[in-house]
Amino acid sequence: MFRLKLPTDPRWANIAEGNLEEILSDHAWCEQKAATNAINLIINNSEKPDLVEEMLKISIEEMEHFKAVHDIILARGYEFQRERKDDYVNELMKYLKQNQDGSRESGLIERLLFAAMIEARSCERFRVLSENIKDQDLAKFYRDLMESEANHYTTFISFARKYAGNIDVDKRWNEWLEAEAKIIQGYGKKETIHG
Repeated sequence: MFRLKLPTDPRWANIAEGNLEEILSDHAWCEQKAATNAINLIINNSEKPDLVEEMLKISIEEMEHFKAVHDIILARGYEFQRERKDDYVNELMKYLKQNQDGSRESGLIERLLFAAMIEARSCERFRVLSENIKDQDLAKFYRDLMESEANHYTTFISFARKYAGNIDVDKRWNEWLEAEAKIIQGYGKKETIHG
């Protein structure tokens, strides 16, 4: 569905499961950042009521996910750790900034594809967790979240196509996929969602 060029090695799930406190804290912050991204799309595109409506739904859903992860952290007696930077997302952000032509249209399409890419990789990582960790409660939790992330990916891609104007979204998505494959090569060794 996402056509990711480089799948996550299932052994990454073992690394994640080795420090659930860390992966859950990192995951919670990923959800908060996804909500913030949706809110920023609203702020910068308030004249598009359909986009605003869908981004409102996504931002609320992402904060519900944040709460769900936070609840798991507390229920297990873990410490909710401080937010840290996400190197993977920062590298994607650099790619985004390099590929805008300065127009609002280009900026919107790139931001939507940036969001779609993060959702696609997150969904893929949740699938890997759901299929490979021994903790059956968390396996089910990640399986359920995987479906939600897939829907978010579809929403972002659909809006990119709707507002593309004369931008070839399929061509740009393929370029994003190629760039992401190079970026993700350096990840999959840490107990973080994108690490």
